[in-house]
Parts: sequence; structure tokens; C-alpha cells
Amino acid sequence: MHTVWKGAISFGLVHVPVKMFSATEDKDISMKYIHTQCGTPLSYVRTCHHCDQAVEWEHISRGYEYEPGRFVLFEKDELDSLSEASKEIKILDFVDLHEIDPIYFQKTYYLSPGDTGSNAYSLLLEAMRQSGKIGIAKVSIRSKSSLAAIRIIGDCIAMETIFYPDEIRPIAQVPNLPENPAVSDKELTMAKMLIEQLSTPFEPEKYKDDYREKLLEAIQSKIAGEEVRVAPEAPKTNVVDLMAALQASLEAVKPASVPTQASESTAKPKAKSRKKTKEETVS
Repeated sequence: MHTVWKGAISFGLVHVPVKMFSATEDKDISMKYIHTQCGTPLSYVRTCHHCDQAVEWEHISRGYEYEPGRFVLFEKDELDSLSEASKEIKILDFVDLHEIDPIYFQKTYYLSPGDTGSNAYSLLLEAMRQSGKIGIAKVSIRSKSSLAAIRIIGDCIAMETIFYPDEIRPIAQVPNLPENPAVSDKELTMAKMLIEQLSTPFEPEKYKDDYREKLLEAIQSKIAGEEVRVAPEAPKTNVVDLMAALQASLEAVKPASVPTQASESTAKPKAKSRKKTKEETVS
């Protein structure tokens, strides 16, 4: 696995050096937008509609739109100075896992011992396992401050980033929720019986992404049937080729009726020669 963060878990005066790894991976099948007419992949270009030109990263700032069309700008170092970024997962409290609604959970990370923190890691792991508690911590990853739940999965300390309370939308904002619903006792009994019949221990390995499997089969079928679009080869250019192309372009658009200096110098003597010959012929 790729290490995404290095730091330490702290609770009280105890520091546990750890390394962080993503516990999950996105297996969505990535597809690109293709120009249908020629088969070329389309690229994302950062453009300024006012200047009508592409913009490089060094000319880009971050801005907050406080009124329509009006922004306050921040440079990266200004935002970094406001961040609480540190290499510390600071445990603030220990709570019971069942007290946290799943709506709060975002992303899971595995934490392994740092190069010198094996003993402290094992101590924290076993203490949390036996207490049955999880830690609520604050952590900054990529300059973003997050709450996190520190818990045990198997023989590993895991960290779940969780939303702050004000990031959870109130249920009252959901439209058309029934008020004081009337439920038939007979229908309720049958519904509970159906739930009981479908109840089973959770076995995550039996669930599969059917759409992804069908899409992979369709991709392989198209490849086997040679239903393939080949993108045109991108033009290979370098400084020498570009200069040659510019020179050729200038030559191509040069008006044929306008003589160059060289042609004028050669044309004049020829005109005199023809005139002399004509006079000699008349005489």
C-alpha cells in the first residue's frame, strides 16, 4: 500500500508514531470523453473566458465569491497559514461506537506503527480493544481539518474521518416526509415477518457490483470484436520543426505578384538587354 500520511496518535501525553494507508479503493471503471468524429480523447483545459486564453497554474489563485461576481482572493501560503495542519491525530475523547450514527462516517484509513512506535501502537490497540471504546480525534490531511474516529479492526488501528455536525443536513429539509403516518396492524405484521425471513448475518463478500462486471464484459466483447476507435497520432513538434513550419507558412502565404529584392535586381538588367536588342534590330 502507498503511505498517504505520517504522524502520531496522541492521547494525554502519549504519542504513538503511525503511518496512514487508504483502507478502501474506488473500483469504478474510468472512461474518457472522446471526440466522436475522430476518436481523440478530450482534455480539460483551464481557460479564462474574459481573456479567451488558457491559464497556467502559476497564474491561478483561490477566490471566495461573497457576492455575485465579487471575490476575495487567497494565495496558497495565506490558506496554509490558516490551516491547523500538523502531524498529529489528537484524541479528544473516548466514546462508544454505537453512539455514532453511520451518517457521520466519510472514509476509512488503516494506521500501522511508525518505524519506532511498535510498542506504543500495541499498547493503544489492546487498551482500546479491552475497553470497547473508540477515540474521537482531530486530524488535518492535505490542509483540511477533520474529525475522526479511532477504532480497532482486527489487529489494526483504523481511522474513520467523520463529518462535523454542521455538515449534516437536517432531516427537516427533506421534502414530502409523511406526518403521523397511519399504518395497518395487519400490513405491519406481514412486513415484519418479511424482514425476519430476509434477515441474515452480514457477509460482505457475497455482494458484488453487477454493473461493473457487466461493463467489463462489454468492454472485452468490444475489444474481441475489434469495435475499437484508434485516436489519431498527436503531431510531434519541437523547436526546429516549429520554425520550419512557420517559415513554410510564411512562404505559402507570400503574394506571388510582389517581387522580392532578389527578383527585382535580376529583372532590371534583363529589361535593359531586351531594349538594346530591339533598337539594334530596328536600326
